[in-house]
Amino acid sequence: MDAAQQEATARARELQRSWYGEPLGALFRRLIDDLGLNQARLASVLGLSAPMLSQLMSGQRAKIGNPAVVQRVQALQELSSQVADGTVSAAEAAERMEEVKKSSGGSVLNSTQTTASSGAPTVRRVVREIQSLLRSVAGAGDIIEAADTLAPTHPELAEFLRVYGAGRTAEAVAHYEAHQS
Repeated sequence: MDAAQQEATARARELQRSWYGEPLGALFRRLIDDLGLNQARLASVLGLSAPMLSQLMSGQRAKIGNPAVVQRVQALQELSSQVADGTVSAAEAAERMEEVKKSSGGSVLNSTQTTASSGAPTVRRVVREIQSLLRSVAGAGDIIEAADTLAPTHPELAEFLRVYGAGRTAEAVAHYEAHQS
């Protein structure tokens, strides 16, 4: 990849971060991992061609042009968090993915499925909202640099920035749960 292509890819990923909260490659890889999919199956559920999904993941293309696909991505993100926190079984997730695939883009998950049984948002959802907010204001490199600057005088705040701003969701969930009392 030449310098111009690298610059275009970096620009596309920054646009994705501002539009979707993170680069689509990271978002789609998380969906693939959490929902037990491969790229072809994810493309099928979203209503994208496999080459289009690949272009979005690699940063060759910045934007999802179809609003219905964006809504399907959001539905899969919610489903992914429910699978990860154990409120939805793998079998139920497979059924819901078929509903998502058939949807014209409106949410196929009813409002009672977006929260835990207590009515409170799930830990994973709260963590992802925090991650999304941090990642919408700065890239991982800038967040790490800020954490390094804060570390000598404010180590807990530095840890928070590293875990939520640049870490994996599972690490952030563990951090969140460890700091709840």
